[in-house]
Amino acid sequence: MLWLLLLQVWASCLWLGHGEVVPSFANTCNQFFYQNMPATKGLEPQKPAWICQTFQNQRFYATLYDRKQRIPVYSAYIYQATTGKRVTPEWMVEPQLIRPNLPREMETEKILRKTVSQKDISDSQSVYQDYLNLTDLSRGHLNPAAHHSTQEGRDATFTLTNIVPQNTALNNGAWSRYETKTVPKKSKDCQTTYAIVGAVPGDSYISQNRVNVPSHIWASACCKTNNNTVVAWGAIAENNKDKIRVLKLGDLEKELAKLYNRGPVSLFHADCPRT
Repeated sequence: MLWLLLLQVWASCLWLGHGEVVPSFANTCNQFFYQNMPATKGLEPQKPAWICQTFQNQRFYATLYDRKQRIPVYSAYIYQATTGKRVTPEWMVEPQLIRPNLPREMETEKILRKTVSQKDISDSQSVYQDYLNLTDLSRGHLNPAAHHSTQEGRDATFTLTNIVPQNTALNNGAWSRYETKTVPKKSKDCQTTYAIVGAVPGDSYISQNRVNVPSHIWASACCKTNNNTVVAWGAIAENNKDKIRVLKLGDLEKELAKLYNRGPVSLFHADCPRT
């Protein structure tokens, strides 16, 4: 019996060190979702990867990644008012999208090329080269650096698994105003604001059809207020216009169900109001 117990302990240790591309968000990094309940399967792509985004041995947010389209479906995180100056680090990628025995922390392509080929990296996900020489498009964060209060948190958003090709005017205009003005205003009375920000795959691509250009960018949030009431909201924008609609959570979920066409969409726990 002793050897069996030791075997179980050894196996559990291997699992805990296995890495940050995980089988699901349940019991791994569900702390980034309201009431620990990840979004439902209505958003799940054909070739999904669940990433607990890890930097400097700390988990900062969760990303559902579309391996086929090479863009994130969504990133889920806890909003924090930023207190520091934005410093842009080197862009990083996710080693375990290449293979599960690689390091669990996001890393630069330069460092990864010491152990794997550039082809291995490029085959598994989008890379820095994909986002060069774009016209009217830029790297758009789903989980924005400005929503983190520490430099480590801001740095952790600079992974290409958290980036989509976003319309430049939208990224610098209405979407930026949503991130810097609307979210802080709506979160003013929140104890903790849980946010999920995503992208709907579109019909066009960049970098020789490697990386999908989303048709829509969307955002959602839910929180318990200081008065112990629960509030929620959503936002969506077409990815070719500098215009954003802020709407009720239920209306956003219905719209996303139509756009993804993968089944019903539920972004948050039932406690979050839909109307």
